Amino acid sequence: MEVEYHEEYVRNSRGVQLFTCGWLPAGTSPKALVFLCHGYGMECSGFMKECGVRLAAAGYGVFGMDYEGHGKSMGARCYIRSFRRLVDDCYCFFKSVSELEEYRNKSRFLYGESMGGAVALMLHQKDPAFWDGAVLVAPMCKISEKVKPHPLVITLLTQVEDVIPKWKIVPTKDVIDAAFKDPVKREKVRKPRTNL
Repeated sequence: MEVEYHEEYVRNSRGVQLFTCGWLPAGTSPKALVFLCHGYGMECSGFMKECGVRLAAAGYGVFGMDYEGHGKSMGARCYIRSFRRLVDDCYCFFKSVSELEEYRNKSRFLYGESMGGAVALMLHQKDPAFWDGAVLVAPMCKISEKVKPHPLVITLLTQVEDVIPKWKIVPTKDVIDAAFKDPVKREKVRKPRTNL
């Protein structure tokens, strides 16, 4: 089945420009809607492209949004000031797509990879009756106690985050090295992008 791809930018409630994209089965109404929630340091249009294309070729309407600071969206690279805001951004965009005339009666599913699994779960908690199901792929729903700093350090850093939000204060292993085995993907994630 042929697939149509589209992209556009939207602004969230804080005025940040966010990149959105979608894949649709060409010439036919989708069976249902699937909303992509990508992982940390990832993006929908690149890393989740194959997933979007395959689902659309199978007859589904697939939509994704690069979180603030991720992919082609504006914001400090991979900096998540508030996870709740990130979830709210996804909810607003996903709901706006679902309310379009041609999609009002379609079933709605979440697809979350890695950190996107936590996003999908929080989206479901926000409005359980709105979603018809979810697929979680290697969901990162909790940070292991082994990698968390001491609670006193967390408290101190939380108090100073507004003053020095981008400083790497806590020495940790490079998250990108740990998450991506493929050196090409590592460099793609690290590559600086230009904000529009």
